[in-house]
Amino acid sequence: MAIDEAKRCLNCKRPACMEGCPVAVRIPEFVAKVAEGDFDEAYRIITSTNSLPAICGRVCPQENQCEGKCVRGIKGEPVGIGRLERFVADYHMNHGHKDGAPAVPAGNGHKVAVIGSGPAGLTCAGDLARKGYDVTIYEAFHKAGGVLVYGIPEFRLPKAIVAKEIAKLEHFGVKIITDAVIGRAESIDELFEEGFEAVFIGSGAGLPQFLHIPGENLLGVFSANELLTRSNLMKAYLPEYDTPIRIGKRVAVVGAGNVAMDAARTAKRLGADEVYIVYRRGMEELPARKEEVHHAQEEEVIFKVLNNPVEIIGDENDKVTGIKVVKMELGEPDASGRRKPVAIEGSEYVIDVDSVIIAIGTSPNPLILTTTPGLEATKKGGIVASDETGATSRPGVFAGGDAVTGAATVIKAMGAGKVAAAGIVDYLANK
Repeated sequence: MAIDEAKRCLNCKRPACMEGCPVAVRIPEFVAKVAEGDFDEAYRIITSTNSLPAICGRVCPQENQCEGKCVRGIKGEPVGIGRLERFVADYHMNHGHKDGAPAVPAGNGHKVAVIGSGPAGLTCAGDLARKGYDVTIYEAFHKAGGVLVYGIPEFRLPKAIVAKEIAKLEHFGVKIITDAVIGRAESIDELFEEGFEAVFIGSGAGLPQFLHIPGENLLGVFSANELLTRSNLMKAYLPEYDTPIRIGKRVAVVGAGNVAMDAARTAKRLGADEVYIVYRRGMEELPARKEEVHHAQEEEVIFKVLNNPVEIIGDENDKVTGIKVVKMELGEPDASGRRKPVAIEGSEYVIDVDSVIIAIGTSPNPLILTTTPGLEATKKGGIVASDETGATSRPGVFAGGDAVTGAATVIKAMGAGKVAAAGIVDYLANK
C-alpha cells in the first residue's frame, strides 16, 4: 500500500510540499525511495532533517502543511505524505538499521543545556548531538517527552513510540535529567556556572487558561491539561491502573481545538456516557483538525456549537450539576477575518452535566522568566526570541516552541528547535 501511494507522487520540479514543512523534510526524495521499496534509505532521508518522524507522521496537521500544498491535491486526493512518513518510521522501528546503528560523532567539547524535553527541546538536542555537542536535557516531570507524553493521549500517540524516539537521541549521547525544574532546582545562571556555554529554553506552555465565569472552582471542573496529564502520566488508559480521576457520566468540554477533541475522547474512555463539545462559533469555524473532529464524531461526541458558557452550576456540596450557556449567532468578521460570535439575548439554558473540562488554550509558565535576569517577555508571557536564530535578549540563551509563541503545533515547535540549534552552532563558532 505504501509503495502504491508513493507512486502517486508527480515528482514536481518545484516541490510545493516542502514549502509547507517547518522542518524541511526532503519529501519528494523520501517518497521516491518508498516507491522503489527502499525503506531504509527513505528513513535516512527523513531523519537527515527530522529527529522525530514516527511522531510527526501521527500528529502533524499535514492537511495544512505538506499535503495542503501537494499539486496532486488540486484535483482529487493529495499524496498521503504523513501516512508515508509514519509507515517509514514504524518500519524502521520494527526492523532497525540494515547496516547497524548509526555512528556517533566525535565530541567537539562544547556543552549545551536544553530545558524541556518536548518537541522543541528534543529536536534542538538531536540536531546538536549529531554535530558532536555535549547536550544535557533538563525535564521538570518524571518522564521525558513533554507534551508528547503528558498532553497527547495514548490512542493518538502511543507512549512506547515516544520512548523509542527519545532512545535514539540517547544513542547520540544526549543526557536526560528528569524531576529538574529549572528556575526552582537551579537557575539558568547556575547552568552557565556549571560550564554550559549555551542554553535552549523549550519549556512549552503548560499554564492552563480559564473562562473566569461563576462556578469555575466547583468540584468536577478540570483544565484539559490536568485531565490529560493525569490520564497520561498516571496511566489511566490502562485498565490495571486505578488512576484518581473523577469523570462523571455527562461531560462538557469547553473549546474546540485538538486538545478539546483529545479531552472529549479521553473522557469517553474514562467512562462518560455523553460528552459535549461546547463552542461559541459554528462547525465551519472549528479550529481542530478535520481528522480529529471526524474521530470525535465517530465516537458519538455531541457538538453543541454556537453556545457560549456563562456559568457552571453546582449543588449544596459544591459539585457540578450543569453548565449554563447562551446561544450565539455569527456577526460581522473581526480583524482576523473570522465572524464574531454575538450572544442572542434571553437564550440562556442549562446543559445537565457532572463534569466540565476547560480546553481553551494554555500560556507559558512564568517561572523561567521570573528567575532569569535579562530575558525579555512578550505581552502574552512568552519569551522574546529571534525567528531566524532563536536567540533571546540574553547572550547565550536561546528559546523556541510554545515557550515563545504560546500553544501551537508539535511540528512548529520542532521547527523552532531546529532553528535554535543552528543559531547555537553559529553563536559558539563566533563566540
